[in-house]
Amino acid sequence: MNKGFIWVIAIAILLLGGWFLAEKVLQGLKPIIFPPPQTDKAFQISENLLLPNFPLSLDPNLKIGLFAQGLDGPRVIALDPKGTLVVSLTGKGAVVALPDKNNDNRADETVLLAANMLQPHGLAFWQEPGCQECPWYLYIARTGELGRYEYDADNLKLSNYQKILSLPSGGGHFTRTVGFGPDNKLYISIGSTCNVCIERDERRATIMQANPDGSGARIYAKGLRNSVFFVWHPTSKEFWATDMGRDWLGDNLPPDEINIIQDGGNYGWPICYGKNVYDTQFDKNTYIRNPCMEPFEKPSLVDMPAHIAPLGLTFVPQSWPTDLAGDLLVAWHGSWNSSAPVGYKVVRYEIENNRPKNETPIDFISGWLQDGRAISRPVDLKFDSKDRLFVSDDKGGMIYIVLPK
Repeated sequence: MNKGFIWVIAIAILLLGGWFLAEKVLQGLKPIIFPPPQTDKAFQISENLLLPNFPLSLDPNLKIGLFAQGLDGPRVIALDPKGTLVVSLTGKGAVVALPDKNNDNRADETVLLAANMLQPHGLAFWQEPGCQECPWYLYIARTGELGRYEYDADNLKLSNYQKILSLPSGGGHFTRTVGFGPDNKLYISIGSTCNVCIERDERRATIMQANPDGSGARIYAKGLRNSVFFVWHPTSKEFWATDMGRDWLGDNLPPDEINIIQDGGNYGWPICYGKNVYDTQFDKNTYIRNPCMEPFEKPSLVDMPAHIAPLGLTFVPQSWPTDLAGDLLVAWHGSWNSSAPVGYKVVRYEIENNRPKNETPIDFISGWLQDGRAISRPVDLKFDSKDRLFVSDDKGGMIYIVLPK
């Protein structure tokens, strides 16, 4: 047989094999068509936004894609001074940056900022107000301490670590979340050690407040079993937080909650839940008054279904479609002990005059629960300065990006 003919056959086989492999890799990825590019040349919406390889349902005015994947349990999302996503990988003990230098709505790479940390979770950026020459700091809340690094946004580097506050460690709820309020104070959420109990350390099941250097730390609000995420309303500046109710009262009790956090407020746990309902299964004491009545205990703002495990929450910016703008989004991480799985989606609450119109959620992103099996579990929700929404997923190892069409 002619050697040239043999080479032709070999090349044909290689090309056919390459086509077959590419077809398998790309199987399930659907094309997406975008409107003409925006006039802002610094931010062009990409035409090759990678779609999730499973069915998701969301508002018809929106589109969703994958900003990053292959991450190890991404949890909290923070945005650095230049808009780069910084994400905690709590189970891996690391914090990473996800730059998108070419503005194509896909992370270019994963840059390791910190490693070998004990359960890093909460992240927050801060610079001394009015001091442009002062360094930016990245605060990282670990299970036993809160510290900060000087942060180089140009080179994505950390330096000069300072421990600024010791935190209670261990227990059933080990994550610590941190954020700066409109008052330039630092807020730290600390979950309970248990399902339901009287805590020995009064800092457990609270949100604490401190100065940026860690001084003046005090309990700001208590009775919050596990308020992992919190946010401030963009206009009223009120302090909103999700909270997870106790387990083992059945599939329908107690409700998970959204609360408006007030200085000195007691939100009821461990003896009260929801709209000041007394937990007689736990507390067998006799009282001369209802122990869960106002003004001694604060009722929830919104009762959500039991065991859906609410985490991140955020308000939709005014640049989004008018029927969504101003509404509240909440990530339902999903149940672990319900007879049938519940949660595993992002929901929307309609807001009117800075309050929910009702307690009926509207599905915002769903489809992560397929045939009773969770494909993904949403955690944090963050809008950037371009009003793009990012959603972390600690089960699938992904960061989603959501944009208006």
